[in-house]
Amino acid sequence: MSRLCDGRIAIITGAGRGIGREHALECARQGAKVVVNDLGAAPDGAGSDVAPAQAVVDEIRALGGEAVANYEDVSDWDGAQRLVDTAIETFGGLDVLVNNAGILRDRTLVNMSVEEFDAVIRVHLRGTFAPLRHAAAYWRDEAKAGRPRQARVINTTSSSGLYGIVGQTNYGAAKAGIVNMTIVASRELARYGVTVNAIYPTALSRLTEDLFRRKGETAEALSGARSAVFDPLHASNIAPLVAWLGSVESADVTGRVFGVRGGVITVAEGWHGGPHIEKGGRWLAGELGSHIPGLVERAAPNAVLSGEIAPSREAVAS
Repeated sequence: MSRLCDGRIAIITGAGRGIGREHALECARQGAKVVVNDLGAAPDGAGSDVAPAQAVVDEIRALGGEAVANYEDVSDWDGAQRLVDTAIETFGGLDVLVNNAGILRDRTLVNMSVEEFDAVIRVHLRGTFAPLRHAAAYWRDEAKAGRPRQARVINTTSSSGLYGIVGQTNYGAAKAGIVNMTIVASRELARYGVTVNAIYPTALSRLTEDLFRRKGETAEALSGARSAVFDPLHASNIAPLVAWLGSVESADVTGRVFGVRGGVITVAEGWHGGPHIEKGGRWLAGELGSHIPGLVERAAPNAVLSGEIAPSREAVAS
Protein backbone atom coordinates (compact mmCIF):
# COMPACT_ATOMS: atom_id res chain seq x y z
CA MET A 1 0.00 0.00 0.00
CA SER A 2 1.38 3.41 -0.95
CA ARG A 3 2.02 5.89 1.82
CA LEU A 4 0.13 9.20 1.95
CA CYS A 5 3.19 11.44 1.84
CA ASP A 6 5.64 9.47 -0.28
CA GLY A 7 8.30 11.80 -1.64
CA ARG A 8 6.84 14.92 -0.04
CA ILE A 9 9.07 17.37 1.80
CA ALA A 10 7.75 18.71 5.10
CA ILE A 11 8.81 21.30 7.64
CA ILE A 12 7.36 20.82 11.12
CA THR A 13 8.05 23.51 13.70
CA GLY A 14 8.19 22.78 17.41
CA ALA A 15 8.78 19.15 16.48
CA GLY A 16 11.23 18.18 19.21
CA ARG A 17 8.63 17.14 21.76
CA GLY A 18 4.95 16.45 22.32
CA ILE A 19 2.44 17.00 19.53
CA GLY A 20 5.06 18.27 17.06
CA ARG A 21 7.22 15.20 17.58
CA GLU A 22 4.25 12.97 16.78
CA HIS A 23 3.55 15.01 13.63
CA ALA A 24 7.13 14.48 12.48
CA LEU A 25 7.14 10.76 13.17
CA GLU A 26 3.79 10.16 11.45
CA CYS A 27 4.70 12.21 8.40
CA ALA A 28 7.94 10.25 8.15
CA ARG A 29 6.05 6.96 8.45
CA GLN A 30 3.87 8.18 5.60
CA GLY A 31 6.95 8.70 3.44
CA ALA A 32 7.75 12.39 3.92
CA LYS A 33 11.25 13.81 4.19
CA VAL A 34 11.10 15.93 7.31
CA VAL A 35 12.81 19.08 8.54
CA VAL A 36 12.49 18.80 12.32
CA ASN A 37 12.53 22.34 13.66
CA ASP A 38 12.82 23.04 17.37
CA LEU A 39 14.62 25.76 19.28
CA GLY A 40 14.64 23.50 22.32
CA ALA A 41 13.27 26.15 24.66
CA ALA A 42 11.42 25.70 27.94
CA PRO A 43 7.59 25.93 27.91
CA ASP A 44 7.84 29.68 28.60
CA GLY A 45 10.27 30.18 25.71
CA ALA A 46 13.43 30.52 27.77
CA GLY A 47 16.72 28.91 26.71
CA SER A 48 17.57 26.59 23.85
CA ASP A 49 18.74 23.01 23.34
CA VAL A 50 19.64 21.14 20.16
CA ALA A 51 18.97 17.72 21.71
CA PRO A 52 15.16 17.45 21.24
CA ALA A 53 15.17 18.10 17.48
CA GLN A 54 18.16 15.85 16.91
CA ALA A 55 16.56 13.05 18.93
CA VAL A 56 13.50 13.10 16.64
CA VAL A 57 15.73 13.08 13.58
CA ASP A 58 17.49 10.02 14.99
CA GLU A 59 14.11 8.32 15.56
CA ILE A 60 13.03 8.98 11.99
CA ARG A 61 16.29 7.69 10.58
CA ALA A 62 15.98 4.58 12.73
CA LEU A 63 12.62 4.00 11.05
CA GLY A 64 14.34 4.17 7.67
CA GLY A 65 13.16 7.70 6.92
CA GLU A 66 14.93 10.91 5.95
CA ALA A 67 15.15 13.90 8.27
CA VAL A 68 17.32 16.85 9.18
CA ALA A 69 17.31 19.00 12.32
CA ASN A 70 16.84 22.77 12.32
CA TYR A 71 17.17 24.94 15.42
CA GLU A 72 15.93 28.32 14.17
CA ASP A 73 13.62 30.61 16.13
CA VAL A 74 10.55 30.62 13.88
CA SER A 75 9.57 34.11 15.03
CA ASP A 76 12.85 35.50 13.68
CA TRP A 77 12.35 36.78 10.11
CA ASP A 78 15.75 35.69 8.80
CA GLY A 79 15.64 32.49 10.83
CA ALA A 80 12.34 31.54 9.22
CA GLN A 81 13.89 32.08 5.80
CA ARG A 82 16.80 29.83 6.75
CA LEU A 83 14.30 27.21 7.88
CA VAL A 84 12.60 27.18 4.47
CA ASP A 85 16.01 27.18 2.79
CA THR A 86 16.99 24.11 4.82
CA ALA A 87 14.19 22.09 3.21
CA ILE A 88 15.02 23.32 -0.29
CA GLU A 89 18.77 22.85 0.02
CA THR A 90 18.63 19.50 1.80
CA PHE A 91 15.77 17.77 0.01
CA GLY A 92 15.23 19.84 -3.13
CA GLY A 93 11.98 21.63 -2.36
CA LEU A 94 9.10 22.12 0.06
CA ASP A 95 5.58 20.69 -0.04
CA VAL A 96 4.24 20.85 3.51
CA LEU A 97 4.57 23.41 6.28
CA VAL A 98 3.21 22.52 9.72
CA ASN A 99 3.31 25.50 12.08
CA ASN A 100 3.25 23.99 15.55
CA ALA A 101 5.85 25.83 17.67
CA GLY A 102 4.56 27.64 20.73
CA ILE A 103 5.09 28.80 24.30
CA LEU A 104 2.88 29.74 27.24
CA ARG A 105 3.07 32.61 29.72
CA ASP A 106 -0.35 32.42 31.33
CA ARG A 107 -1.57 35.12 33.68
CA THR A 108 -4.85 36.89 34.28
CA LEU A 109 -5.31 40.12 32.36
CA VAL A 110 -4.83 42.44 35.34
CA ASN A 111 -1.53 40.73 36.21
CA MET A 112 -0.10 40.23 32.70
CA SER A 113 2.96 42.25 31.76
CA VAL A 114 3.54 43.67 28.30
CA GLU A 115 6.61 41.42 28.05
CA GLU A 116 4.48 38.33 28.70
CA PHE A 117 1.96 39.47 26.12
CA ASP A 118 4.56 40.29 23.47
CA ALA A 119 6.53 37.06 23.94
CA VAL A 120 3.50 34.84 23.31
CA ILE A 121 2.22 36.92 20.39
CA ARG A 122 5.68 36.84 18.83
CA VAL A 123 6.20 33.08 19.01
CA HIS A 124 2.68 32.02 18.01
CA LEU A 125 1.44 34.71 15.63
CA ARG A 126 4.67 36.00 14.12
CA GLY A 127 6.13 32.49 14.39
CA THR A 128 3.33 31.26 12.14
CA PHE A 129 3.44 34.23 9.77
CA ALA A 130 7.20 34.27 9.12
CA PRO A 131 7.63 30.64 7.92
CA LEU A 132 4.33 30.87 6.02
CA ARG A 133 5.40 34.08 4.29
CA HIS A 134 8.73 32.65 3.13
CA ALA A 135 7.18 29.33 2.08
CA ALA A 136 4.44 31.15 0.17
CA ALA A 137 7.00 33.21 -1.74
CA TYR A 138 8.79 30.00 -2.74
CA TRP A 139 5.54 28.36 -3.92
CA ARG A 140 4.57 31.49 -5.87
CA ASP A 141 7.93 31.53 -7.63
CA GLU A 142 7.68 27.82 -8.40
CA ALA A 143 4.22 28.30 -9.91
CA LYS A 144 5.36 31.24 -12.02
CA ALA A 145 8.28 29.16 -13.27
CA GLY A 146 5.89 26.43 -14.43
CA ARG A 147 6.72 24.09 -11.54
CA PRO A 148 3.65 24.33 -9.30
CA ARG A 149 3.77 22.19 -6.18
CA GLN A 150 0.74 20.67 -4.49
CA ALA A 151 1.67 22.48 -1.31
CA ARG A 152 -0.06 22.27 2.04
CA VAL A 153 0.00 24.42 5.18
CA ILE A 154 -1.33 23.21 8.53
CA ASN A 155 -1.38 25.88 11.23
CA THR A 156 -2.03 25.26 14.91
CA THR A 157 -4.68 27.20 16.77
CA SER A 158 -6.40 26.35 20.06
CA SER A 159 -9.76 26.16 21.75
CA SER A 160 -8.41 29.14 23.71
CA GLY A 161 -8.34 31.18 20.50
CA LEU A 162 -11.73 29.94 19.36
CA TYR A 163 -13.73 29.81 22.59
CA GLY A 164 -11.63 31.60 25.25
CA ILE A 165 -9.78 30.36 28.34
CA VAL A 166 -9.37 32.50 31.45
CA GLY A 167 -5.74 33.46 32.04
CA GLN A 168 -4.76 33.29 28.37
CA THR A 169 -5.35 36.76 26.95
CA ASN A 170 -2.01 36.62 25.12
CA TYR A 171 -2.24 33.01 23.93
CA GLY A 172 -5.93 33.26 23.00
CA ALA A 173 -5.37 36.45 21.00
CA ALA A 174 -2.47 34.86 19.12
CA LYS A 175 -4.40 31.68 18.37
CA ALA A 176 -7.46 33.63 17.20
CA GLY A 177 -5.18 35.57 14.88
CA ILE A 178 -3.84 32.33 13.45
CA VAL A 179 -7.37 31.26 12.51
CA ASN A 180 -7.94 34.44 10.53
CA MET A 181 -4.47 34.18 8.98
CA THR A 182 -5.38 30.66 7.87
CA ILE A 183 -8.58 31.78 6.16
CA VAL A 184 -6.95 34.75 4.41
CA ALA A 185 -3.93 32.72 3.30
CA SER A 186 -6.16 29.95 1.96
CA ARG A 187 -7.82 32.49 -0.35
CA GLU A 188 -4.62 34.21 -1.42
CA LEU A 189 -2.59 31.07 -2.10
CA ALA A 190 -5.27 29.06 -3.91
CA ARG A 191 -4.02 30.45 -7.24
CA TYR A 192 -0.72 28.64 -6.65
CA GLY A 193 -2.33 25.30 -5.77
CA VAL A 194 -1.62 25.73 -2.04
CA THR A 195 -4.17 24.75 0.61
CA VAL A 196 -4.10 26.23 4.12
CA ASN A 197 -5.93 24.68 7.06
CA ALA A 198 -5.63 24.75 10.85
CA ILE A 199 -6.11 22.35 13.73
CA TYR A 200 -6.96 22.87 17.38
CA PRO A 201 -5.69 19.78 19.20
CA THR A 202 -6.58 18.49 22.64
CA ALA A 203 -3.78 16.37 24.11
CA LEU A 204 -1.47 16.21 27.09
CA SER A 205 1.83 17.98 26.51
CA ARG A 206 4.30 20.19 28.32
CA LEU A 207 2.13 23.19 27.47
CA THR A 208 -1.20 21.72 28.58
CA GLU A 209 -0.37 19.80 31.75
CA ASP A 210 -0.41 22.93 33.91
CA LEU A 211 -3.63 24.14 32.31
CA PHE A 212 -5.37 20.87 33.15
CA ARG A 213 -4.02 21.10 36.70
CA ARG A 214 -5.26 24.69 37.14
CA LYS A 215 -8.71 23.65 35.99
CA GLY A 216 -8.70 21.07 38.78
CA GLU A 217 -9.03 18.19 36.38
CA THR A 218 -6.83 15.12 36.38
CA ALA A 219 -5.75 13.61 33.12
CA GLU A 220 -7.89 10.59 33.91
CA ALA A 221 -10.99 12.72 34.45
CA LEU A 222 -10.38 14.61 31.22
CA SER A 223 -9.95 11.55 29.07
CA GLY A 224 -12.55 9.33 30.68
CA ALA A 225 -11.58 5.71 31.05
CA ARG A 226 -8.00 5.65 29.79
CA SER A 227 -6.54 2.30 28.94
CA ALA A 228 -3.38 0.76 27.60
CA VAL A 229 -5.20 0.18 24.31
CA PHE A 230 -6.23 3.76 23.57
CA ASP A 231 -5.40 6.97 25.40
CA PRO A 232 -7.72 9.76 24.18
CA LEU A 233 -5.26 12.42 25.32
CA HIS A 234 -2.12 11.00 23.72
CA ALA A 235 -0.37 13.43 21.38
CA SER A 236 -0.16 10.80 18.64
CA ASN A 237 -3.93 11.03 18.10
CA ILE A 238 -3.49 14.38 16.34
CA ALA A 239 -0.86 13.33 13.81
CA PRO A 240 -2.94 11.25 11.34
CA LEU A 241 -5.09 14.25 10.40
CA VAL A 242 -1.98 16.39 9.93
CA ALA A 243 -0.43 13.76 7.66
CA TRP A 244 -3.62 13.54 5.62
CA LEU A 245 -3.94 17.33 5.33
CA GLY A 246 -0.33 17.36 4.15
CA SER A 247 -1.00 14.85 1.41
CA VAL A 248 -2.19 15.36 -2.17
CA GLU A 249 -5.50 13.73 -1.18
CA SER A 250 -6.57 16.89 0.68
CA ALA A 251 -6.55 19.14 -2.40
CA ASP A 252 -10.24 20.07 -2.06
CA VAL A 253 -10.04 21.05 1.62
CA THR A 254 -8.80 24.53 2.43
CA GLY A 255 -9.56 27.40 4.80
CA ARG A 256 -10.92 25.01 7.41
CA VAL A 257 -10.28 24.59 11.14
CA PHE A 258 -10.37 21.08 12.61
CA GLY A 259 -10.58 20.04 16.23
CA VAL A 260 -8.98 16.73 17.21
CA ARG A 261 -9.42 14.99 20.55
CA GLY A 262 -8.89 11.26 20.84
CA GLY A 263 -10.90 9.64 18.07
CA VAL A 264 -13.11 12.70 17.48
CA ILE A 265 -12.48 15.10 14.59
CA THR A 266 -14.61 18.26 14.45
CA VAL A 267 -14.94 20.97 11.82
CA ALA A 268 -15.21 24.32 13.60
CA GLU A 269 -17.76 26.77 12.27
CA GLY A 270 -16.60 30.37 12.44
CA TRP A 271 -18.22 33.71 13.15
CA HIS A 272 -21.18 34.55 10.93
CA GLY A 273 -23.91 37.18 10.94
CA GLY A 274 -26.80 36.43 13.26
CA PRO A 275 -30.07 38.24 14.01
CA HIS A 276 -30.16 41.95 13.23
CA ILE A 277 -32.22 45.08 13.63
CA GLU A 278 -32.63 47.77 10.99
CA LYS A 279 -34.20 51.19 10.52
CA GLY A 280 -34.28 53.54 7.58
CA GLY A 281 -31.56 55.81 8.90
CA ARG A 282 -28.95 56.30 11.62
CA TRP A 283 -29.80 54.88 15.02
CA LEU A 284 -29.89 57.30 17.96
CA ALA A 285 -27.93 56.19 21.01
CA GLY A 286 -30.96 56.71 23.21
CA GLU A 287 -33.03 54.29 21.13
CA LEU A 288 -30.70 51.33 21.45
CA GLY A 289 -31.57 50.39 25.02
CA SER A 290 -34.99 49.32 23.77
CA HIS A 291 -33.54 47.08 21.06
CA ILE A 292 -30.04 45.70 21.80
CA PRO A 293 -30.97 43.48 24.80
CA GLY A 294 -33.69 41.79 22.74
CA LEU A 295 -31.31 41.40 19.79
CA VAL A 296 -28.80 39.65 22.03
CA GLU A 297 -31.56 37.42 23.42
CA ARG A 298 -32.25 36.17 19.88
CA ALA A 299 -28.58 35.43 19.16
CA ALA A 300 -26.90 32.14 19.98
CA PRO A 301 -24.55 32.40 22.96
CA ASN A 302 -20.82 32.08 22.49
CA ALA A 303 -19.54 28.51 22.47
CA VAL A 304 -18.20 27.07 25.70
CA LEU A 305 -14.70 25.63 25.89
CA SER A 306 -15.80 22.30 24.44
CA GLY A 307 -16.93 24.14 21.33
CA GLU A 308 -20.57 23.40 21.99
CA ILE A 309 -23.24 26.09 21.98
CA ALA A 310 -25.78 25.95 24.78
CA PRO A 311 -29.37 26.57 23.64
CA SER A 312 -30.46 30.19 23.85
CA ARG A 313 -33.08 31.18 26.42
CA GLU A 314 -35.51 31.81 23.58
CA ALA A 315 -35.01 28.26 22.26
CA VAL A 316 -35.44 26.78 25.72
CA ALA A 317 -38.62 28.77 26.28
CA SER A 318 -40.10 27.58 23.00
